Amino acid sequence: MAKDSVSPGNTANVKNWFESVRTYFKGVYHELKKVHWPGRVQLIAYTGVVLLSVAIIAVILWVFDSGLSLLLNWLMGRFA
Repeated sequence: MAKDSVSPGNTANVKNWFESVRTYFKGVYHELKKVHWPGRVQLIAYTGVVLLSVAIIAVILWVFDSGLSLLLNWLMGRFA
């Protein structure tokens, strides 16, 4: 006959594992209660700062990319 795959020792380990996971998420929940969450106005301001920063970086990258592309096209036309 085949042995049972779950022995009494394994059952205790599984229960212990679930208990440790439960304890972990309980701790996470209590830590999240301590977090100072931004208000609506502050959240909109932070979002605006992030979007503006991303737009500025995108423009800078576009300028460098366009400049390098023009330079390479000029070099290829001149020497190739």
